[in-house]
Amino acid sequence: MTAPTPPRYDKDNKERLPFEHYRARFAQLDPLEAADRCALPYDPQTQEFTLRLMDRCYAVRWPEFTFRCVDQDPSGYLALESYFPSRTLVIRYLLEGRCVPPSGTFVTYRDVPWGEVYFRNFQGRCLARLAFGFGNRLEDFRRGMERLHAAPVPSGDAAYQLEFLDNLFVRFILWAGDEEFPPSSQILFSDNFPQAFTAEDMAVVGDIAIGTLKEIAK
Repeated sequence: MTAPTPPRYDKDNKERLPFEHYRARFAQLDPLEAADRCALPYDPQTQEFTLRLMDRCYAVRWPEFTFRCVDQDPSGYLALESYFPSRTLVIRYLLEGRCVPPSGTFVTYRDVPWGEVYFRNFQGRCLARLAFGFGNRLEDFRRGMERLHAAPVPSGDAAYQLEFLDNLFVRFILWAGDEEFPPSSQILFSDNFPQAFTAEDMAVVGDIAIGTLKEIAK
């Protein structure tokens, strides 16, 4: 009897296997219900959702989850195409998220359900990465945020508000380092984020945003 073929462990399996799991679930969802729940346009003829991620507009096709950038100028860094976890995040939003209008209030990661439990991961993955990546490069930070059409806000030494996904906003705040203190950062989320994403997903949000910023601020 022929031995079974062992599973293939590619270097990206850690990211690919969850994606394949959620893509299978995505194929089973009701697209009209998802469009209503997430407040996203859906065209039954083309079977495509339209959404914005990190200042780029995408058409996402159901049930197979293929996507294309529909901006007039699709050049530059495309987070959905270039960073694998962003695909899983978008699928999870369409499967489980809900878009409600923000009230204008922003919350810290620790304020969201389970945020205190996962804070150490968020601190290393997002806050420290932002602080030490841009705390002494404020002009690069400003240039990258402006390329993402983020709006400056009055906080820290440099701060911007970015629309991560449609109607979901994130504020990135930096304090520059000096001879006495290292650089520091804060990331705030519009208060409708907990209806859209879990705390674990929100760490991925920060990871995607900072990774994109680093790419376009080079």
